[in-house]
Amino acid sequence: MQSLSHLTRIEKLRMMNEIWDDLTHDTAFFQSPSWHGDVLKETQQRFANGEVEMLDWEEAKQLLRNKLK
Repeated sequence: MQSLSHLTRIEKLRMMNEIWDDLTHDTAFFQSPSWHGDVLKETQQRFANGEVEMLDWEEAKQLLRNKLK
């Protein structure tokens, strides 16, 4: 296999995007695990009961970053 070191950062990112796009076109390949639906229903119920709150994506990322510090 040829090294990728000769590619620019932009070329590498474009290549990664093309690979990702190709991989994600076959949705049948991405089967959610059986427990995933249960967890989603549980979270939805907790939200409906006021036990958890919805966060803006930027807020959620910041909270996660703060926890990892």
